[in-house]
Amino acid sequence: MHALLVTLLVIVSIALIVVVLLQAGKSAGLSGAISGGAEQLFGKQKARGLDLILHRITVVLSVLFFLLTLAVTYFKI
Repeated sequence: MHALLVTLLVIVSIALIVVVLLQAGKSAGLSGAISGGAEQLFGKQKARGLDLILHRITVVLSVLFFLLTLAVTYFKI
């Protein structure tokens, strides 16, 4: 059980890092490479939709990260 939780925690951690790096910051970060093309192709509204989706995914992954961290600590004992 512990090994499964640790594996899930590593996967969620990597996914959380990737999603956070893809989000647009004040300097447009790495998301400029992805959403920059989307803005030209679909317009500004679609790029904002992409940022909203990335924000929601970040919230879900961060909650999963928190719960998995607590579960790993609980089952380690």
